[in-house]
Amino acid sequence: MEKTDIDLEEYGSCTRKLSDVQFKALDALRFGDKRDKRVLTIEAAPDGLYRLRAGSIVGALEIEGLSLYIKPKVTIQRLLYLALYAAGEVKPQEGLFSFEQVNDPTLADLLALELGRAAGRAFRQGLWQGYRVEEEALHTVRGRIMVAEQIRRRFDMPLPVEVRYDEYTEDVLANRLIKAAARLLRGMRLNDSRAREGLRHIDATLENVTPMRYPPHDVPEVEFTRLNDHYKEAVAIARLILRHWFHTAHRAKDDDNEVRVPGFLMDMTVVFQQFVTRKLREELRASERSFHSDKTMPNVYLAKGNKVQLKPDLSWWDGRQCVFVGDVKYKDIEPRYENRSWDIPNADLYQALAYATALGLPGALLVYAKGRRDREPPPTYCVKCAGKRLEVVTVDLDGDIAAIDKSIKELACRVRALRKRQTA
Repeated sequence: MEKTDIDLEEYGSCTRKLSDVQFKALDALRFGDKRDKRVLTIEAAPDGLYRLRAGSIVGALEIEGLSLYIKPKVTIQRLLYLALYAAGEVKPQEGLFSFEQVNDPTLADLLALELGRAAGRAFRQGLWQGYRVEEEALHTVRGRIMVAEQIRRRFDMPLPVEVRYDEYTEDVLANRLIKAAARLLRGMRLNDSRAREGLRHIDATLENVTPMRYPPHDVPEVEFTRLNDHYKEAVAIARLILRHWFHTAHRAKDDDNEVRVPGFLMDMTVVFQQFVTRKLREELRASERSFHSDKTMPNVYLAKGNKVQLKPDLSWWDGRQCVFVGDVKYKDIEPRYENRSWDIPNADLYQALAYATALGLPGALLVYAKGRRDREPPPTYCVKCAGKRLEVVTVDLDGDIAAIDKSIKELACRVRALRKRQTA
């Protein structure tokens, strides 16, 4: 069957023809920890067509007869930099994911190229080997005899002997992770021949490594020492691929066919929030115990009787007292052309006001992903009667790493100022 390619941009749409199997599989796609967020919204269009609309989830999917690619608004290189930093795997430098000779690379192409490059560099410095505990029944004694197992399984039989020993092998966790990520990418649409060659090289080099499958929510971490430090970048990229790998099945109602939907997906709202949180912690020299994300936030309620629970994205605590609160929005808040005023959604302001009120703070901060910094700065809202100040700041992701770091430093200064106002 000939493959059909569908390319979308983040928050973009297109109209295409789909088979019943493709429609049911795409319509059933859900993403997130609770699988409660649609990857696409699909609506019927005239002439038997369907209108596909993307949201904040970007990446690539493969289903029977269809390759779907949702391109992020930022460059793919910038997306992967944000994702690696947000995950805390490595601290990427400018130049990572820079393949000038790749014309409009897909996400799968760039991941494969970078994994192949990082793995090749790691392998050239020495294929990592380590000790792994093995338990076997052998006809010769090796290591230690497992007496209890020998009695339980063999009774009075002298051979074979149940033994436990340490095997020095290349079949270790770091190599398993790299091989697992490479095998997943080989199932994707790859336009660049170097990407395919890099993955084949990984598979050939790690021929004696056991192929493994890791669920995205349970990808093990590798402990690094000076002996395997040269593997750090390759393992970081492999873990990024494995943690964001999407693999589900949809069973059509009319038959017993099962459609496999593998792919690499990221929710830009989550990536941006995690990136801002981690960068702010570093700039403010705050620990995870004092500078919380929404997932580690202490219980806070807006109404009496512990009703209307709130989960701000950012909060800084001094013991049990909150000294700063903010929320991260992956939105573009360009000023309106007519009057140059900023278009801040009312719902976002209401949300920030609720945070400041519930926590007894003089104000709150809204952090947006993009805004025209060459025009007047974003406004500050002074709420009537409540006496709260709602401030707005942007982190423009279109620049290079140095520009993004500069905007984060400016954001950290705003956070310090808000904390100082609370503790004054």
